[in-house]
Amino acid sequence: MLYITTLVENSPGEHKSLVNEHGLCFHVDCNGQRLLFDVGQTDALLRNAAKLRIDLSGVSRVVLSHGHYDHTGGLRFLTARASGFTLFTGQGFFDDKYGEMGAAHEFLGNDFDARWLADNGIAHTVLDEPVRELAPGLHALTSFPRVHRDEVVNPRFKLRVNGAFVQDSFADEVMLAVDTPKGLVAILGCSHPGVKNMLDAATARLGRPIHAVIGGTHLVEAPPASLALTIEYLTQKEIQVIGVSHCTGAAAMERLNAFGGRYFHNRTGTALVID
Repeated sequence: MLYITTLVENSPGEHKSLVNEHGLCFHVDCNGQRLLFDVGQTDALLRNAAKLRIDLSGVSRVVLSHGHYDHTGGLRFLTARASGFTLFTGQGFFDDKYGEMGAAHEFLGNDFDARWLADNGIAHTVLDEPVRELAPGLHALTSFPRVHRDEVVNPRFKLRVNGAFVQDSFADEVMLAVDTPKGLVAILGCSHPGVKNMLDAATARLGRPIHAVIGGTHLVEAPPASLALTIEYLTQKEIQVIGVSHCTGAAAMERLNAFGGRYFHNRTGTALVID
């Protein structure tokens, strides 16, 4: 049984007392193995978990999709409720990440470093291989081949390296893929390397089709032609459950509404159950 609860997302859901914020945090229960994928940007995950009766003290792993503040900022707050978990990140996670705004730059990175993790006794593992099984049937993937030429990282995303700003390729991006009898369930953070590139990598490496996709796709910045190609891709792959939001954008979600019952707007408090 796979049970994915969205603890944090941009939009409010039907449970109006939950706190929504720009960011993502998923509580994943895979046959009793419990982990968090991303942690939002504040203590919202703690407040929402309490209202949803989710005990975070049982979380054994925390996987962060990439080093942006809206996916990592909740870690400092999580340590007040959970301990003994192992943190998993991609290579380059601690690089200084910025957004270019004309002649200026704005810091978008996380608010802790490797020293803080060590000082707080948090075990940290860098994912340095394309696939790593974190629990039976639950895989973390990184290092995504850039196959689809229309999926290009927005040039406004920068890394500061030796005092200079260079293009961020998001080499640190991580996704989860859970193997179920119905196929793979892909859990995405922001999909900066391209959602099609990431889903293709999952099917190629694990040898299973995609049954469901949940999370962020960063289609909010996709040109119309690229968005059309992604909609066509999702149609051809016959993915049965599409629950994307966060950085997906209104235009893409409006197109996805045409998928009918296969699509849902993943919001704060949404639960996806795959048996």
